Amino acid sequence: MIAADQFLTIAIHGALLVLLISMALVLWRLFRGPSAADRVVAMDLLTVLVLAFVVAFAIYTRETTYLDVAIAYACIAFLGTIALARFLLRAYHRMWCYEQEGKLDE
Repeated sequence: MIAADQFLTIAIHGALLVLLISMALVLWRLFRGPSAADRVVAMDLLTVLVLAFVVAFAIYTRETTYLDVAIAYACIAFLGTIALARFLLRAYHRMWCYEQEGKLDE
């Protein structure tokens, strides 16, 4: 059983490292993204990566309380993504309406 515990420890360390590197790359895309849609996708991916990191950390520490935190975080992140997407949809719709009014005046 010692070999299985060592394997789990090595695998969790690797997973945490990969997740941290992925979060850094997504943060770069979040700040660099050319459009608002790119930033929304990057923010959604960042929430998924943070969620995966919390779950991996719960496995590493063998503490189930972190899983409750992960479930609550997932619910809040989902609602935040939906709200941001609706905001962008309204902004694009408003911009389209202004462009149509400008074409009618000409």
